[in-house]
Amino acid sequence: MKIHTQIHTLETGDGIEMINLDDQVSRTLVDSGVSNGMVIISSRHTTTALTINEYEERLLQDVNAFYSRLVPKDEHYLHNDIALRDCPDDEPENAHSHIMAMLLSSSEVVPVVDSELQLGKWQSVILFELDGPRTRTVTVQVIGEAP
Repeated sequence: MKIHTQIHTLETGDGIEMINLDDQVSRTLVDSGVSNGMVIISSRHTTTALTINEYEERLLQDVNAFYSRLVPKDEHYLHNDIALRDCPDDEPENAHSHIMAMLLSSSEVVPVVDSELQLGKWQSVILFELDGPRTRTVTVQVIGEAP
C-alpha cells in the first residue's frame, strides 16, 4: 500500500467563490503512482467547504444565490459580536461563512481505478470559498496500490 500527500495553496477572491480542483487532484494522483485506491480531498479551514458536482457557470451562480438567501450575511449572529469574543480586534464578522461550511462538507473521497479518478462525466471536485479573499490550503491524499 502506498500513501502520497500533497498540500495545494490557493488564492481566493471576494466573498463566495467556487474553485474547480480537478487539476490539483489529478496532478496529485499522477505524482502518486497509485493505480487503484482512493483520493481524499480535505479543506483545512472552517470557512471553506468541498463538494462534487457540476462546475457550470450558471449553476455556480444559482448555488451562490441559494446559500446567500439561506444564510444571509447581514443577519444578526452572536459569533459576529467581536467585543464579546476572545479574538483579535480585526477578526472578520463571518458567522454566515461558518454556518454555510457546516451545511456542506470539509472533505470528499474519490475512488481510483486503473489510474483514473472515478468521477462522472459532469462531476468536478469544487472548493467553496465562503469568506474570501484568503490564502487557502487543501490536502489531497492518495492511498492505494502502485504497480
